[in-house]
Amino acid sequence: MKEYLVRFLIVGIMAVCITLLFLGGRQANAEALNTEPEWIWPAEGIISDTFGTRGGRHKGIDIAGNQGAVVRAANEGKIEKSYYSSTYGNVILINHPNGYVSVYAHLDKRLADEGMIVSKGEQIGTMGNTGYSTGVHLHFELHNAEWTTDKKNAFNPSSLLGTIGTGDSIAFNGLKNRVAAEVDEGTGVKMTGAAGDILIHTVKDGDTLWAISIKYNVSIGEIQKKNSIKGSKIYPGQELSISGQGLETAHLKIKIMN
Repeated sequence: MKEYLVRFLIVGIMAVCITLLFLGGRQANAEALNTEPEWIWPAEGIISDTFGTRGGRHKGIDIAGNQGAVVRAANEGKIEKSYYSSTYGNVILINHPNGYVSVYAHLDKRLADEGMIVSKGEQIGTMGNTGYSTGVHLHFELHNAEWTTDKKNAFNPSSLLGTIGTGDSIAFNGLKNRVAAEVDEGTGVKMTGAAGDILIHTVKDGDTLWAISIKYNVSIGEIQKKNSIKGSKIYPGQELSISGQGLETAHLKIKIMN
């Protein structure tokens, strides 16, 4: 009987030890996950396009702003590439310790050379309109492994930086506001809606549905459906709602309506 009790106690002690080891392992893993460094937005401005638009071909986020605006490293890392590309224009790629690669494209100036170690928030360039670009903005990508020409490793930066939508105003430390934004220079175009995801086009003399659809890269059918238009007739002064997905309009000069 005594031998049986001793064995029972030994088994119990071993079970307690295994449980403590298991819990300790889980706690260590949780702490490791929580040590993921926070990312910052690489530029301040207006979100003019989001990840996955253009039929899934857009593999980054576009931030429209002023020519020469500061562009910063979204996290610490080593400059992998700093060069001029026919499509990206002036572009910088950063390798990060966690295995991610970030891309900063269409820069006006590159202020970091290959091989440099940069800290989070350090300026690496200025916003521009180089390469295949429709206006002054920063095209920002994140890849969960090496960058490839087919961008197979690209993922939505919002998963690390926070959810945003077209028309949102952001600062380096996150979303600034979701107020309406208006395109300046008297174009008759403005962003509206709680999340800035609707664009209003005021019809001018000579406008046609076809011309408007080409301008905003949406189909005539989408415009008709959005505005309950059955035919093709539109009239000057009429305000047409345009879906915010895939719009390039915010690449024009933009101001925030506070």
